[in-house]
Amino acid sequence: MDAVRDRARALGTKVHARLTKPSSWILPREESSIAPPGVWSNKDYDPVEAERRTWTSTTIATYWFSDLVSIVGWSQAAAMYRVGLSATDATLACMVAGICIGVPTGRATFPVSPSSSTTLRRLVLSGSIGASLHIPFPVAIRASYGMYLYYFCVVSRGILALFWFGIHSVYADLPNHLPPSAAITTKGMVSYVVYQALQFPFLFVPPHKLKYLFRAKVVLLPPVVMGMAIWIAVKADGGNEFFYQPPRLQGSERAWQWLSGMTSVTGGCSTLCLNISDWARFSKRPKTQWWQVFLIPAFLTAMGVCGIVGASASQKLWGEALWNPLNIVDRWTDTPGGRAAAFFCSVMWMLAQISINLSTNSIAYATDLGSLVPKFLNIRRASIVGFLIGGWALCPWIILKSAETFLNFMSAYAVFMAPMTGILLCDYYLVHRRRYDVPALYNPKGIYHYKASAIVMTKRRVLETNSLQYGINWRALLVTIVTVAPLLPGIAQATNNTPISLGAQHLYTFNWLYCFFVSLVSYFVLSKVWPAKETMIPETVPGIVDESVGVEEGVQEEKLNKVLNKSVNETVEARV
Repeated sequence: MDAVRDRARALGTKVHARLTKPSSWILPREESSIAPPGVWSNKDYDPVEAERRTWTSTTIATYWFSDLVSIVGWSQAAAMYRVGLSATDATLACMVAGICIGVPTGRATFPVSPSSSTTLRRLVLSGSIGASLHIPFPVAIRASYGMYLYYFCVVSRGILALFWFGIHSVYADLPNHLPPSAAITTKGMVSYVVYQALQFPFLFVPPHKLKYLFRAKVVLLPPVVMGMAIWIAVKADGGNEFFYQPPRLQGSERAWQWLSGMTSVTGGCSTLCLNISDWARFSKRPKTQWWQVFLIPAFLTAMGVCGIVGASASQKLWGEALWNPLNIVDRWTDTPGGRAAAFFCSVMWMLAQISINLSTNSIAYATDLGSLVPKFLNIRRASIVGFLIGGWALCPWIILKSAETFLNFMSAYAVFMAPMTGILLCDYYLVHRRRYDVPALYNPKGIYHYKASAIVMTKRRVLETNSLQYGINWRALLVTIVTVAPLLPGIAQATNNTPISLGAQHLYTFNWLYCFFVSLVSYFVLSKVWPAKETMIPETVPGIVDESVGVEEGVQEEKLNKVLNKSVNETVEARV
């Protein structure tokens, strides 16, 4: 009992300090922090030490299963089928979208340097930044956008994740027994409170330990997905006719609708291309990312097929194409056995929703929010803050009920993620050739502070005059503006049906592909014509030296120290 009383007394003292002393919220400075004196960081944003690098290829596979095998994954292809595409069209759209996502997050092989000891070097695209350097997205993006402009990137991604965290927690189709001003029903509020109560404890789990939740989903959800698809196909006496029904759209209308559907799937998963660095940093070795190239298209296609079977079979059974699996479950509640099956399937889908909400939204906004004020917020604290804001303060049930314009705008806002992905990958692979100075990413006055340049154009030549350092990579800023500007009419139409030209509509139809490739090429050209010479270093400078393997296999500590000293000397010379 004495121990219990001591714990209670200590807890009371801690709570009192939290409520009366703002300084009590300051996190202790981690001894492993590589940030220079006066610059605050914490363990959640420092390079991941070897003890926490526990993710293997299997863990990465379960992560992608958690993200892609979901209600949204089921619904995407079914929604395309519902608007007039054939089953084959919708399946192919999911497969192509998976490839578009898998390449930025997957593995490729090409020459990196003529002076390399090997002809080809293996690399992982977006995931490689986290797996090789063991840093999260908010730190990695500083290299391409600058120490101050990176705030725009993390705030943009954080707001998007915070918004969808609340929206994904709401089920809106319930009968209303409360006054209309409440914008939610009694059943809806009870369901929401129960869901959030079940989800809340997972916010206290460190990100690298969420792999156990992902593994549980891999075991429990596939029988539900396959069982539902098989049941409804048998119930409808269906066979191959599900996939041989002709499309209701023809000609150019069909082509543009297919492209729109493919872009919708790609855009919906676009944040994953940025999020993966937050998770890949826990990888034991960079090669664990290899399977992403195949897993992402496979999971998206498989879920698309199940969704198409569900939509086409429900059309035959009930005269309505049900694109949401929960709507199919609703049809089972007439018998005791059906209600039992509905309960079991609903619990599994709820587990799937909690899992995807944590992996794609909660950890993303917590990582972004904490990186803005690391002195006070780590990932756990930021997750709780986001839970209160996104889950309750934003009142997501009201947004779903009456804020259709705002909902459409937030969906269209995702186009900003594509140029960030293109610029990040171009900067890491093509401009800097995988050579980042990791300690400098934590130094506000380091080489990634970027020099602001005054560019004077004349008839014969271009003059560039370096001025003070402002922490903004003007190349990334210019490319982001130029890339997104042509899509603003499309965003306006998607938000409130503003009339725009046919050409602007077609451009917005493939907005993700347009933004990604245009930003990548434009940034590469600008960086070659006006390179940021102060950021060019001969070798990677790691944040944590692993004496056994180094940054890559075969790199020894002596070589790393040599590179570090050389990089520091060059940085000093550049400042002088």
